[in-house]
Amino acid sequence: MRQTVNPTFNDRVSALRQFNRFYTQKVGILKEGYLGSSLSLAKVRVLYEIAYRKKTTASELSKALALDPGYLSRIIRDYSRNNVIRRSRSKADGRETLLQLTNDGRRTFRSLNNRAEDEVRELLNSIGVADQNRLIIAMHTIEDVLGSRETKETPYLLRPPRPGDMGWVVHRHGAIYSQEYGWDKGFEALVARIVADFMEHFDAQRERCWIAERDAEIVGSVFLVKKSAKVAQLRLLLVEPNARGLGIGRRLVEECTSFAKAVGYRKITLWTNSVLHAARCIYRKSGYKLVRKEKYHDWGHDLVSETWELKL
Repeated sequence: MRQTVNPTFNDRVSALRQFNRFYTQKVGILKEGYLGSSLSLAKVRVLYEIAYRKKTTASELSKALALDPGYLSRIIRDYSRNNVIRRSRSKADGRETLLQLTNDGRRTFRSLNNRAEDEVRELLNSIGVADQNRLIIAMHTIEDVLGSRETKETPYLLRPPRPGDMGWVVHRHGAIYSQEYGWDKGFEALVARIVADFMEHFDAQRERCWIAERDAEIVGSVFLVKKSAKVAQLRLLLVEPNARGLGIGRRLVEECTSFAKAVGYRKITLWTNSVLHAARCIYRKSGYKLVRKEKYHDWGHDLVSETWELKL
């Protein structure tokens, strides 16, 4: 995109349209079948949304994707006929129909999702690491600027970690848990070991870290790591005190759930403590069940550990 000095509004309109033309060509949106499949981009996106939501309805999808309800209905009908999705009546509201992927649908989605990841990896591998970081920052800027006006209730963004973020995770866990619960340096050491293990043994296909950012400042984090082939573990959920009440913790947990389902995990487990009331409330509302409790002494206190599980 060519820059101009003091561009007029019309110049900015032209520049944005030029970027749209460039980007749609670059990522292959204009191809007849998206990701080498027989499906259109719209159909793939609908599949993605159903996969990443625990249960959803046509009205929710229509609103989230700004799709015409009639057009969306035809997509859903085609998917249902081809055994890609199953439809069931909502117990909470009999007028609503819930949409979920079938086993065939999950296999189709995983194939498309892996193909999409491969294409992005190929694109990023064609440029240097510094330019990769510049690109991601620019994309987050676009998402933040255009999304913040449309999503007033969510004045934050979630992003992958950048260099230095892992140090923040260790520092803030140590500081916050010391201030709020009086836990000693042993807890910070534990967090440092968890973070180091994640960085040294990171499995890009099966693991993720999300960083929550608000007004260009980090306000939260969560990790999803591989415990076994079928079981993932949620770790190090944290939200800064000045950002609580905005739904960030719940959103971070939802991202873990959506990703775990998409890559084929059958269960998520997590380990927490009975004194962490806010986190426990989020887990319960997200569908997790408390399966085990155990008394122990660590970090200068008598505590009760809890193991929670979510079947996917």
